[in-house]
Amino acid sequence: MSLMRFTNTLLAKASYHRIGRFFSTIKTNHEPQFPGATSHYIETPKLTMPTEMTPIPIYRVIDSAGAILDSSQDPNLSKEIIQKMFRDMVLLNTMDKILYESQRQGRISFYMTNYGEEASHIGSAAALEQRDLIYGQYREAGVLVWRGFKISQFIDQCYGNVDDAGRGKQMPVHYGSKELNFVTISSPLATQMPQAVGAAYAIKRKNNDTCVACYFGEGAASEGDAHAAFNFAATLDCPVILFCRNNGFAISTPSCEQYKGDGIAGRGPAYGIATIRVDGTDIFAVYNATKLAREYVLKNNKPVLIEAMSYRISHHSTSDDSSAYRSADEVEIWNSERHPISRLKNYMISKGIFNESEENTFVNNVRKKVLKQISESEKKLKPNWKEMFEDVYHDMPNHLKEQMKELEEHIATHRDAYPLKNFKN
Repeated sequence: MSLMRFTNTLLAKASYHRIGRFFSTIKTNHEPQFPGATSHYIETPKLTMPTEMTPIPIYRVIDSAGAILDSSQDPNLSKEIIQKMFRDMVLLNTMDKILYESQRQGRISFYMTNYGEEASHIGSAAALEQRDLIYGQYREAGVLVWRGFKISQFIDQCYGNVDDAGRGKQMPVHYGSKELNFVTISSPLATQMPQAVGAAYAIKRKNNDTCVACYFGEGAASEGDAHAAFNFAATLDCPVILFCRNNGFAISTPSCEQYKGDGIAGRGPAYGIATIRVDGTDIFAVYNATKLAREYVLKNNKPVLIEAMSYRISHHSTSDDSSAYRSADEVEIWNSERHPISRLKNYMISKGIFNESEENTFVNNVRKKVLKQISESEKKLKPNWKEMFEDVYHDMPNHLKEQMKELEEHIATHRDAYPLKNFKN
């Protein structure tokens, strides 16, 4: 008997009561079944306006006077950790001042300071494990300070001498350290972001108890690479912390001209990424947020977006003059009342763990070390000029061999035109 005849026979034998009861169990699904979105139907057209969306709040722990606002959010760090946080920020700040002046004196070619963003570096680095892999942009020197990068390593890199791990092939402030799991910085904006997501995906496949932290600015978030990174991180469920330093300016372009909507944090939920916005001048808030993010990405194998709100007190770099696009009064407010170092200092004073004399001695010692290292670093030889052809390929291709031979012959012919005594060998 065919299925149709069988069904008709059953219906013929069934009572109307039974048939009604059978069909009452079939429910019409009125919710959308489209594979591209989870939502619900409405019967009248309505534009969803940006102003209707609730802005993501800014998480903080201490106020400008250094007082804990909610005791439950006190990270209860030891005196030693807090002092290291403070001194690492002071070391970075002191080194920045001297190296900035070094560039102005023509002793190095370029420099970028970290003024006003020290808490976002040190606070996040303190919450990560040393084994976690870092992809930085070019204003994360504090992460390296926390991990143990030496003053000599910073300065040798800026001078591009024989002791520079990059062998003089990078611009100043483009640091890297395999030992400290800090991938060498590259100049093009946002290229590190999809790289970091790819590294996180590889780590996930190995089931390592490790995550990736990728730092970038709000200006870099306008690059196509940033959007690709967000999407891949979300769709591939990668254990990566996407850490945005929103310092208010992409060189001379203020954030209000860079994007509309709810900053960078607003993009996280849109891409399906867990997100938190934090006061980037509050080192404890940054620490707590990063610690929470790390726990989440390792437990769930999913990304987290952190937007640290801060202010770039310095010029963008030694190639920039920020007085052309912002007032000195505005900068001074952030350099005094809202500075992250002052904020932590106020907290330490309230807890009775700040000693003015000891800190002055520390700053003076740092200054002496930096000045002494500059004197030593600028006297060191430059790497052998042949190294510019090396370290790109495992086996040097023929065209590079030919170029190196051509340059070698040229230098041999015109030795007096080149400062060969400044180069190794």
